Order: sequence, then C-alpha cells, then structure tokens
Amino acid sequence: MPDDSFELRVEEMVHGGNALGRDGRRVIFVPYVIPGERIRARVIDDRKGFAFAEATDVLKTVPERVTPRCAHFGPGECGGCHFQHIEYEAQLRFKRDVVIDQLTRIGGFYKPPVRPTIASPDPWQYRSSATFHVDEDGNLCYVRTDGQSLIAIEECYIIRPELLELFYELDLDIPELDRVRLQTGSNGDPMVILSTKDDEAPELEVTLPVSINFLLSDNEPVNLIGSSHLDYVVRGRTFRVTAGGFFQVNVPQAEKLVELVLDRLNLKGRETVLDLYSGVGLFTAFIAERASLVVSVESYPPAVTDADENLADLDNVDLVEGGVEDVLPDLEGPFDAVVLDPPRAGIDARALDELVRLAPRTIVYVSCEPSTLARDAKRLVQKGYELVEVQPVDMFPQTYHIECVAHFRRAR
Repeated sequence: MPDDSFELRVEEMVHGGNALGRDGRRVIFVPYVIPGERIRARVIDDRKGFAFAEATDVLKTVPERVTPRCAHFGPGECGGCHFQHIEYEAQLRFKRDVVIDQLTRIGGFYKPPVRPTIASPDPWQYRSSATFHVDEDGNLCYVRTDGQSLIAIEECYIIRPELLELFYELDLDIPELDRVRLQTGSNGDPMVILSTKDDEAPELEVTLPVSINFLLSDNEPVNLIGSSHLDYVVRGRTFRVTAGGFFQVNVPQAEKLVELVLDRLNLKGRETVLDLYSGVGLFTAFIAERASLVVSVESYPPAVTDADENLADLDNVDLVEGGVEDVLPDLEGPFDAVVLDPPRAGIDARALDELVRLAPRTIVYVSCEPSTLARDAKRLVQKGYELVEVQPVDMFPQTYHIECVAHFRRAR
C-alpha cells in the first residue's frame, strides 16, 4: 500500500483548534500539532483549495509541547479539550493570535488592538458545570472529536474536583435518559440536571446529598429533589441561578469579566446604561452601583426571575423580558453606554442597526466567539464606531474557546 503522507511545516494556529500549514499553494489544517513543528501529514478530507489532515508523525517538536494529562485526549477520542498537548503560556499566546487573525480576515482591521490573553487562575479543574450525553449502555459520555459519536468518560481534569467526585458516585438507571448535567455553586453544593428522550421526568431514589432537577426539551426546569437553584458569589454579591440557566463556568474569570466591563465603561454615576443578553444580572448588578439607571434585557424567563431576585436591593434597574431584536426597536433612550453579551451567533444584524440608532457613546461587547465578534466589529465600525481595544480572557483553558471583552466608542 503506497504511503500518501507528506512533510508539512506547521505555521500558525487557527480558530477551531487546528493548526495551519501549506503544501504548495494548498492550505492544510491539522489538529494536535503546534506552530513551528515539522510533521508528516495524511489528508483525510480534501476540499477545493484546502484540506484537513492528520499528523502521522511529528518529525520536529517545539518546546511548547507537553504530555497531555488525560487518557481521553487525542485524535478520535474526547472532543472536549483541544490544547492539552500545549504548555499553558503558549495556549494564551495562540489564543491572542487567533483573535488577531479573525479581526484581520473577517473584520478587515489592520493591526487590530488586541491585548495579551488574561490567564485563568487555574488552567485545570475550573469548570463548575459539565454536560454528559448518555449512551445505549447508560454510560456518561462526552462527544468524540468527530462531533457525533460518544466516548464513555472515566476521568476529566477540567471539571471541579467536587463534580468529579459526584461523577464517580452517580449510579443512574433511568430509561430514556439522554443528558446529565453536573453543576456546583460557590459553596460546593452539588446539583444533577437530567434530560430524557421522551420528556418524561423519572422516578428517583436518592441516597446522595444532592439537588436534582429535570430539564424539559424547551429548557423549562422542573425541580425534583432539593433546591431548584445554585448560588454563585462574584465580588461579594450572590447570584441565584436556576437549573437550566446560564452562568460562566469559570467563576474566578467571571469576576475578571466584570472588572474589565466596569473599567471600559468608566462610569461617573450619572449615566443610563443598557445591558443586553443580561442573564441573571451579573453585569447589571455592578453597573447599577455606578450608574443612574440600568435597563436590563433578557429573553429566558427563569433567568429574568433570578435577576429580579439578584437585583432586589437595587432601585435603579429596569428589567425587560424579551429577545434583544424584539425589545430594541421599542427603546427610545438616550443611553450613554451599552453592554452586550450575546450567544455564539453574535448580535442579529437588525438588532445591531437598532443599537446604532440609539447612538450610545460607549459599547462594551463581551464575546465567546471571535468570528462573530469580528463580523459585528466590522459592522459597528462601518456605522460610525471605532474599536478601542480587545481583551481576550481565558475562560476555557485546554480548549480553543476564547472569551473577549471588546471596547468600542462612537467616532467623533
């Protein structure tokens, strides 16, 4: 059988966890390698003008290569981590490079102002929640690198130690069980959130000191045992988060996000601020302490209920329940500043037009997806804003995911 592999020099890291090399004029994307390495590669998916390949051998390594901690890490295995083979300081550099690349290629920025990535206090054991899929044998699984098949998990080094302990103690025998989320609050209280294929809540016998909730297919939570929510403490404030709601999984870095947002807003106490995709009120709570009024917009009803509880001591907050694209056309303003923390898809084009109509002096955009941040940054600049700077924050060590805080101001 002929050897169809070829030598390739790895040039740079690209968004999505792959590295890039060039075979003549063809661009080759390869996972689990590091810029500066020389490898033998074999094409596994040939496209027009580019290809995806696997490394069959690493001919020359770089000092940044380290031994992965997890036995599930690697080609064809667990798809949860992408960078365990890379020394942590190098991960931070590569993430900044990816943000610069996305802003340059998609956003059209020349030398975009991207600061060095802020490291996570702990690059391991940081996740306060993890969602497992359940296979036909009842095993708790992550999704493999192919994005479709499942791999039964025996260890995980990026979840909190108390979650790993709960993982080992769980004994679930539930027909039609589809997904299991393990979650813990700031005080260490554990929660199990179950979903089933038939949307029927299971009957349970529980011997562990754990809260159990059920999540319907429309993301509506049902409390089964114990508490319906967890508490998270950020900068001395407690935030209630109902089962099924969103909260940053790396809580120490959530505190860093708040600090960055407040710094970019630079509030003097007289401002009216709009907080979009506001969730349980994380940013709103701290903005309200420094502003005259905060209008907070969130579409997920349980999150709005949580926010109402979390912000009860603040009398200068106006909570609005609804989708950002539906609420913005009805807002008159004026708003001095806007904070937005959209999902990966970024902000809808119509909603962005309405945001620009309100003409805030400052926009602080918290993004979990560099490609849509770059797209939306381009639109904002075209509509009269300038990009002041982008601060990457490593919320998800050992993975390619990147959080950014981008600061825009209305051009003079």
